[in-house]
Amino acid sequence: MAPAEQSRTAAETATQPGCWRRAVETAATVEGLPRPGERVAVTGCGTSWFMAQSYAALREAAGQGETDAFASSEFPLGRAYDRVVAITRSGTTTEVLELLSAVRDRTATTTLTADPKTPVMDAAGAIAVLGWADEESVVQTRFATTALALLRAGLESHGPLPSGVKTVTEAAVDAELAITQPLPEAAVSAEQWTFLGRGWTYGLAQEAGLKMREAARAWTESYPAMEYRHGPISITGPNRVAWMFGSLPPGLAGDVAGVGGTLIADSDSATGPRALDPMADLIRAQRLAVAVAESRGQDPDHPRNLTRSVILTD
Repeated sequence: MAPAEQSRTAAETATQPGCWRRAVETAATVEGLPRPGERVAVTGCGTSWFMAQSYAALREAAGQGETDAFASSEFPLGRAYDRVVAITRSGTTTEVLELLSAVRDRTATTTLTADPKTPVMDAAGAIAVLGWADEESVVQTRFATTALALLRAGLESHGPLPSGVKTVTEAAVDAELAITQPLPEAAVSAEQWTFLGRGWTYGLAQEAGLKMREAARAWTESYPAMEYRHGPISITGPNRVAWMFGSLPPGLAGDVAGVGGTLIADSDSATGPRALDPMADLIRAQRLAVAVAESRGQDPDHPRNLTRSVILTD
């Protein structure tokens, strides 16, 4: 029997190391990336919002300025910011375009997009077009992480990163491992998955859960790691997984084991010789979403009820 053709989602997922390296090179040429001391809001919808959350937390942790993240539909227009950064792969998302229009006369705006032939080109101030990271797949993988890689590279150019955070170049090396490492069997065969993060990795946990829901229609949840103990752990048990992005909080492994669940925590040195950068670990979760979808006879390239961009009409 001939092997099944690889999905577009899987193929695009595997290109991320090269995309991140190119993002490092591109960051040095992009005008409008936040400067230290600016009060910044980062925005997007869906996956882009979760990347905004990760960047905002990482920028604040790096001491480069107050940084908030909002879903574009929930942006507090009454707040004053020095700069608004919008992430939109399609460049056509209604909520993003409306927000940029509402703030552009009083606030500097910067947009990261994949398509230069879209309305966002006229709606934003500074624009970075990451066309080489665009995707055919409805489900986002490489564009989202490449946008975050570019923003991370911008942080690196202004000073040291928080302790324990790798450079994007180092993360790209880890991404190559994440593409080739076998997925944990317990994760592939599980019936339920809960993704956890702390600080900047919480946005990654949110995104991992979204990928599983989009591609595999899976029962997934995501929480801050410490908050997980305050109720959500009740859902964990045999044949159910808790997946931690970033540093494992003390006692969490025992908590998960105590309820019969399986903990996946790449940052724990007990799981292997090299802890992956959390953004690279997200690649493993993307691969998991594809694997689970295919094991259930679903097509990850054609997720139910989803389109490439949400464009609202009156």
